[in-house]
Amino acid sequence: MDFLPTLWFILIAVLWIGYLFLEGFDLGVGMLMKTFARDEKERRLLLNTVGPVWDGNEVWLLTAGGATFAAFPFWYASLFSALYIPLVFVLLALIFRAVAFEYRGKVHSDTWRKVWDWAIALGSFVAAFGIGALLALTTTGLPLNANGDRVGGPFAWFTWYAVLGGLAVVGFALIHAAAFLALKTDGDVRHRARRLVGRWMPLGLAPLAIWVIVVALQNGKWFSWLLIAVAVAAAVAAWIANRADREGQSFIAMGVFLLVGSAAIFSAVYPVVLPSTLEPLWNLTVENASSSSYTLRLMSVVAAVGVPLVLAYQGWTYWIFRKRISVANLPEPHVFEPAVGDESTAATTVGRA
Repeated sequence: MDFLPTLWFILIAVLWIGYLFLEGFDLGVGMLMKTFARDEKERRLLLNTVGPVWDGNEVWLLTAGGATFAAFPFWYASLFSALYIPLVFVLLALIFRAVAFEYRGKVHSDTWRKVWDWAIALGSFVAAFGIGALLALTTTGLPLNANGDRVGGPFAWFTWYAVLGGLAVVGFALIHAAAFLALKTDGDVRHRARRLVGRWMPLGLAPLAIWVIVVALQNGKWFSWLLIAVAVAAAVAAWIANRADREGQSFIAMGVFLLVGSAAIFSAVYPVVLPSTLEPLWNLTVENASSSSYTLRLMSVVAAVGVPLVLAYQGWTYWIFRKRISVANLPEPHVFEPAVGDESTAATTVGRA
C-alpha cells in the first residue's frame, strides 16, 4: 500500500480535530450568547473573547474540505453529494453567523442587537450540529451503491448516528466554550463559566463518548480502546483541574480528550474513509478513493510549506490576545458619524468594543 494516501488520511483527520478544537469553543461561545450571558455587557464580553480569532478558526474547516477534495475526490463526491441538504444549512448558518458578528454593533437598537444575537446563537448551533452529523456519518456509513452514489431519498442520511454526532459536537462545543471563558475572562463570568463546566461536563461530553465507543465496537481494534482509556483519563483530569480552579490545565485536558477521542475514531475506521451501509465491498478506502500519487506528492510539498505558516500565524494571534478580559474592560457604547459621506447621507452607528 502506498504511504501517501495514509499520510493524507492522517492529515485530514488532524485538520478536522484542529477545527473542532479551535472552532469548537467559538461555536460554543456563540450558542452561549442567549443561554449564558445575562445582559448586553456580558454578551459584548463573550463576543470580545472570540472576536480576534473566530474567522481564523474557520480556515481549518475550509482546509479540511479542500484537502478532502484534492486528496480523496471520491470520498468528497460521495459524502458531500449525499449530505447536500444539511451542508447547505451549515453554509447558511456560517454566513448568518459571520454577518452577525460584523453587523451586530452597527445600529444603536435593542431589537437590532437581539436579531443578530439570535443569528449568532442559532447559526453556531446549526453549524456545530451539521458538522457533527457529517463526521459521524463519515465514520458510521451512508447507504452507498457500488458507484459511491447515495441510495434512497434526500433524507436517507438522517439516522440516529447523524443525531448522535450532531449532539456530540454541540455538547463538546458548549463545555469547551465554558472552559475557554473560564480561562479568558475575569470576574463573575469567569466564576459562572467554571461552575458550568463542573456541573455539566459529564452530560455535555456523553454523546461524544458514546460515538467513540460505538465506532470502536463496530470495528474492534485494540489500540482504539487504549486511546479511549486515555480520553477518559483526560476528561477526568479536566474536571478535577476545573474544580481546583486551574482553568488552563482544564482547557488543555479538554483538548487532549478531543484529540485522543477523535484519534480513536479515525484509527478504528482506517483504512475506510466512508463505509457503505449496504455492502462492505462498496466501502470507500484510502486506496480506492484517493487521487494519483503525483497529486498527493505535489500536495505534500505545498502542505509542508503552508501548514507551518498557518500554525505560526494562528499561534502568534492567540499569544497577542492571551490576556484575560472582563466587563470592566469594555468601554460604553458610543454613537459616531461615518468618516465618509455628507450630512444628508450620513447615518449614525454604534462603536464596537
